[in-house]
Amino acid sequence: MSKSSGRNTIADVARHAGVSKATVSRFLNHRETLLSPEIADRVAVAIAEMGYTPSPMAQALKRGRSRLIGLVVADITNPYSVAVLRGVEQACREAGYLLMLFNLGNEIDRESAGIRALSSYRVEGFILNTMGYDAGALLETARQGRPIVLVDRLHQGLDVDFVSLDNQQAIYLSARHLVDAGYEELLLVSEPLANISSRIERLTAFQAFIAEHAAVASGTCVESRAEESDALINALQEARVRAQARSTMPAVIANNAVVTLRIVAAVARLGWRLGKDIGLVGIDETEWAPYVGPGISTVLQPTAELGRLAAQCLMQRVGGSNVPVRRVLLPGTLVARGSSQQ
Repeated sequence: MSKSSGRNTIADVARHAGVSKATVSRFLNHRETLLSPEIADRVAVAIAEMGYTPSPMAQALKRGRSRLIGLVVADITNPYSVAVLRGVEQACREAGYLLMLFNLGNEIDRESAGIRALSSYRVEGFILNTMGYDAGALLETARQGRPIVLVDRLHQGLDVDFVSLDNQQAIYLSARHLVDAGYEELLLVSEPLANISSRIERLTAFQAFIAEHAAVASGTCVESRAEESDALINALQEARVRAQARSTMPAVIANNAVVTLRIVAAVARLGWRLGKDIGLVGIDETEWAPYVGPGISTVLQPTAELGRLAAQCLMQRVGGSNVPVRRVLLPGTLVARGSSQQ
């Protein structure tokens, strides 16, 4: 009686067929020409009868390749990370690679640990959406010859392929929409900047937009922390007071979906109505955005495409490509709903 397929080994197949392990290995590696037809048939029958499936990892390692790609993300609870993950995974699967994920949970000290953990599995390259506090770990990975592609966040001293939303375009798109809707008091609410390039780029773009547009009476940036909800409420109240002095309403640009939820919670605590008492555009489209209040206006990031491009860039590097370092910026798309209509 044959064993379950989960337990069978090449040695089991060899015994069942009455041949050596080397003979089974030749058959599995498509070298049937080295075997007589009678021996090849016996091995094929044994494999079928035992339901044997060779380990893709073992076969890859024998050829000096793991076919593994490592993905490190700062926070898997962020909808952006999940959406990019889907795009990376799809591209890897289509190309015959397996994806290994390490979630940092926004814990700074886990960055080098995540890279070391994935390196121990002999991943062939890394896609990183990390906080970038441990430059040493990233530089050491690059020195070891493992290709790296960065998503969304640049890291100082690391000259590698980079794929991201065009942050300036996304901010200008959001702010222009709010100004056209009649809002004159604008806030940009971001998670703590903390030297994270994408957040800094959005702040810089916001400040530039305010400076260029006389129709905006005031533009303020607020850093939001999960444990400091009262500070966000106070900032919203202060913005509303300034706006009411000019008989207008304030409007907020939320830097990501996590911040959008914080703003929605703060507005609910204040008893305000989106689109009536305050405007809102959130960067990142989510499944729930159409169903909150009158619908939340968003800037849709091409997350699946970002993930797919990151994976393709990395697989090209793994394959030996030495083209100049690429910086790919994709535009966002405005999805206007009731939260930004007065």
